[in-house]
Amino acid sequence: MNTGSNKPGEAAVAEDRTGTDDEAAAARALGSRAPDFIKARRALHLSWQVGVFIVGLAVVVAGIIMLPLPGPGWVVIFGGMAIWATEFVWAQLVLRWTKRKVTEAAQRALDPRVRRRNIILTSIGLLIIAVLAGIYLYKFGLQMPWKIKDQ
Repeated sequence: MNTGSNKPGEAAVAEDRTGTDDEAAAARALGSRAPDFIKARRALHLSWQVGVFIVGLAVVVAGIIMLPLPGPGWVVIFGGMAIWATEFVWAQLVLRWTKRKVTEAAQRALDPRVRRRNIILTSIGLLIIAVLAGIYLYKFGLQMPWKIKDQ
């Protein structure tokens, strides 16, 4: 077995390469990500922010429209939030909070007890739907419950 060490009975420990403090600070920095030549001119930066807001708003509205319609509504909404997060601190904070909550939910979903509970609840729901479909078919057969011929 290769432990990554030359000494017998000693295991290698992976080095933490998550990034330097400067990289972590840059990743956590809040604020505008507009190019410097745009930030240097107030009017240009304000028009840049208005443009980013309008594009982000259009994407978020499209995502909201997709919620009841076919399409990836939530993905598009979060995409619009990501567009806003390139320029606005409030959107960056909302996006961070959302990422943290999604990660926590994913970790909870991997818990064996939670998975078992979800499987049991899904099975019960499917059983209830099957019983209701059976009652409907017993009572009405394959015909619709309203009378189409009388119209």
